[in-house]
Amino acid sequence: MTVAAEFATIDAVRDFNRFYTNFLGVLNKAYLDSPYTLTDARVLFEVGSRGGVAASTLTRELHLDPAYLSRIVKRFREDGLIETEPDPSDARSQIMNVTDKGQAQFEEFVRRSRTQIAGYFDRLAIGEPERIVEAMRTIQDTLGTDQAAAPPAIIRAPRPGDIGWIVQSQARFYTEEFGWDHRFEALVADVAGKFLSNFNPAKDRCWIAERSGLNVGSAMVADGGNGVAKLRLLYVDKAARGLGLGKLLVDECIRFSRDAGYDKLSLWTNDILDIARGIYVKAGFRLVAEERHRMFGPELNGQTWELDL
Repeated sequence: MTVAAEFATIDAVRDFNRFYTNFLGVLNKAYLDSPYTLTDARVLFEVGSRGGVAASTLTRELHLDPAYLSRIVKRFREDGLIETEPDPSDARSQIMNVTDKGQAQFEEFVRRSRTQIAGYFDRLAIGEPERIVEAMRTIQDTLGTDQAAAPPAIIRAPRPGDIGWIVQSQARFYTEEFGWDHRFEALVADVAGKFLSNFNPAKDRCWIAERSGLNVGSAMVADGGNGVAKLRLLYVDKAARGLGLGKLLVDECIRFSRDAGYDKLSLWTNDILDIARGIYVKAGFRLVAEERHRMFGPELNGQTWELDL
């Protein structure tokens, strides 16, 4: 990425941050027409949803200044929203619980927030709320630091639109990562289109890897004729690397090919795709042919691998 492109990306993030803080009303003194700020509401939400939470825990997890949190807690006590008791594990901290009044205020915040969001979504076209939620999940999953805590991926059959996602995601990735040109997208679109046009459920299969509601991987098996199955369009998104999804998808391809009665599973790849080649080698595939080519712009070394079933 050039310096100019990097600055443009950073400025785009800053612009989004300004938009979203205004959208949420972060700078407003009154949150959801209440006498409390957004930070106040977040603290009450954490206390109300957890119960018996330590002030020191909130200070750490919400990145709040201890003195600032102390003032919020003092105001909540005065308003009768919470009760506190000494923290037995930390003499400088307190354990907080909501009162009945605090629970009612917490539930009112939840109700008003849901109503507000529903109002925004009601003005949108069909499908747009789902696009927004998908974008939010992408941000959360990509920038989140605790990948191990994210839900595990699932492998499922494709839904309407998923084949188009395969074309889009692979074209974008290989163009950005390796500088391949439009001819690669044309190839992927051709493979995907023929898979749909000639689909035979007894001999053809597609899998989508999904995590937190987002597509993060794919693979296909198509009938190559003469007892040979072809493994096509294996892909794992960068956001899901290191989870073993590539191996899982290849294992599904092998299992299905055997169950479908094929004698051999064949695939074509390029030797610069080291991670994929490593998966094929471990699965027992053997290299049977190589050829230099410029099908997608840069000079590449194409390889054909086969697995006897």
